[in-house]
Amino acid sequence: MADYELNVELRQGTGKGVARKLRAAGRIPAVCYGGDVGVTPIEVDPRALDRMLAQSAAGLNTLIDLKGGGSLNGKLVLVKELQRDPVRGRILHADFYAVDLQRKVHVSVPIHLFGSPPGVKMGGILDQPLRELELECLPRAIPEEIRLDVGELEIGDSLHVRDIPLPQGVALLSDPELSVASVAAPSVAEEAAPAVEEAAEVAEGAEGAAPAPAAEGGED
Repeated sequence: MADYELNVELRQGTGKGVARKLRAAGRIPAVCYGGDVGVTPIEVDPRALDRMLAQSAAGLNTLIDLKGGGSLNGKLVLVKELQRDPVRGRILHADFYAVDLQRKVHVSVPIHLFGSPPGVKMGGILDQPLRELELECLPRAIPEEIRLDVGELEIGDSLHVRDIPLPQGVALLSDPELSVASVAAPSVAEEAAPAVEEAAEVAEGAEGAAPAPAAEGGED
């Protein structure tokens, strides 16, 4: 039994025309696949799905119990992918992946930095180039987030994926050598801007320069 339930209905028909009619009626097309369900077209209420994901600390890794949808009733799923309107942010389509509680799944989990790096207090800049970790674990063991303490980072220090402590039963899939967080000296960021401006000035000067005179001489 999952902490969240979502009502679904089997979807009749596919294609853009069907999708437009569903959205006009306040529904969206979706698909459920994985395990023994094959690929099943369904429809859901996007507002109910959005509220659920907003309420759950696990986000897209929320374990959802489907209600309705014929043979899908009672299936536990994860949201595998969401398509949103790029302007309004509304959900346009959803992919659900049916999971087996006894089989491990591949998930992306957000990384949350905490602590006050001494290097930042000295004027350094905290950078986080990696925002998610790729992990493998049982569905019930999916962590809501991965916490990484940056409270001891000095200027020039960095932490990598290999430095992140993982909960028991969770396996790492991401490259352990990837940088997760670092504190850069402020001069690195400050010197970058003048260098770009200088390059732009040089380019402008080259464009405004008069063309070189043509070589004199008659035709043979």
